[in-house]
Amino acid sequence: MQVEEMLPQFPIKEFHPFPRALMGPGAHELIGPEALKLGFKKTLVMTSGLRGSDIVHKIVESMKYHGLEVVVYDKVESNPKDYNVMDAVGLYQQNNCDSFVSIGGGSSHDACKGARVSVAHDGRNVNEFEGFNKSENPKNPPHIAVSTTAGTGSETSWAYVITDTTTDPDNPHKYVAFDDASVTTLAIDDPVLYYSCPVDYTAQCGFDVLAHASEPYVSRINFDPSLGNALHAIKLTNQNLREAVWNPQGYEGRFGMMNAQYIAAQAFNSGGLGIIHSISHAVSAFYDTHHGLNNAVALPRVWAFNMPTHYKRFADIAQAMDIDTHGMTNVQAAEAALAASIRLLRDVGIPERFVDVKQDSYSKNRLGQGPTKFYENESIIKGDAADVDRITNHVLGDACTPGNPKECTFETVRPVVDHCMNGDLDDLLT
Repeated sequence: MQVEEMLPQFPIKEFHPFPRALMGPGAHELIGPEALKLGFKKTLVMTSGLRGSDIVHKIVESMKYHGLEVVVYDKVESNPKDYNVMDAVGLYQQNNCDSFVSIGGGSSHDACKGARVSVAHDGRNVNEFEGFNKSENPKNPPHIAVSTTAGTGSETSWAYVITDTTTDPDNPHKYVAFDDASVTTLAIDDPVLYYSCPVDYTAQCGFDVLAHASEPYVSRINFDPSLGNALHAIKLTNQNLREAVWNPQGYEGRFGMMNAQYIAAQAFNSGGLGIIHSISHAVSAFYDTHHGLNNAVALPRVWAFNMPTHYKRFADIAQAMDIDTHGMTNVQAAEAALAASIRLLRDVGIPERFVDVKQDSYSKNRLGQGPTKFYENESIIKGDAADVDRITNHVLGDACTPGNPKECTFETVRPVVDHCMNGDLDDLLT
């Protein structure tokens, strides 16, 4: 037997850094003093605008009260585009800014991370940094990330996700850049800012958390320090997501999901992801739909696909979802976990198939600028054979796919994608 055959696929693990974080009610009021301590003088705020929430206005005024100069770029779109990033870079350079603040969810934070990397490399196009640790200059401008949702984890992870609209306009490409230089300087997770998150958006972000937690728990990377955080984030999500969705003014559910977001991101930061995310990136690239919504649709199908490789791990997930697995085999417990995920999805009112998702029918697209002209011809998800083929091909090229526990080929993944498009979730239940 060759030595290579005796080694696991990821024999050397890598632990990635986390930023300092402030968590709890009122944490956002410390942005001004914290920015001054970090040496901020003139800051570029990057956000989707959070239309109607007044959050951006209050934070900007608070920063000005503490003597900071502030420039605002509020045109970050869902699934942030490369042109969002480069427009912000231009604004940063024109105004001689020295620092960044991002306000929002993953789109705002990811676009800001990309802008920092570009600024540190004399304004080079952000698409040049796709992949793993592609930046050459680790000294990015400082960055405070302020979360207004509970799903992304981008405020604490080493990853950012950008849509490349230039390489092939007929086949836009949403990619992940993993870069330790992009880790924020300070993360702020304040449940007070999360209270105004719309109900459907709260549900979709909650399934982003469940995907962030469950994928590292079964990934090929098998990073031991991630496993405890992964299970605890699953438990917090199962216990708090319904409350956060249907009682949005209840503190317990909101704070529970904000903690779940943060812990889940720390699990996947070094534990890796899988094809729930790969499918989500592909559908976002072609249809500009919300990442958390995509994860929710894909999650039960991918769990069912992966379970035969890891019945014991999925049995652990069942226990984390408060299922009494006493007397069950690992297979039965794993199937109970799958059924629980479908119940949760239905309880919080998420569409069950991609062909049921209508572009303008959910809140996320009304928070930012919404779909641009680039996507006007792609607003209706087709779900036909050609659509399934191109999404499957995008999945196989995604940076998250190698971490998936089950082997991924065109022949094995295509049925999963097809079921996400057109299948009935009841088909997965035995």
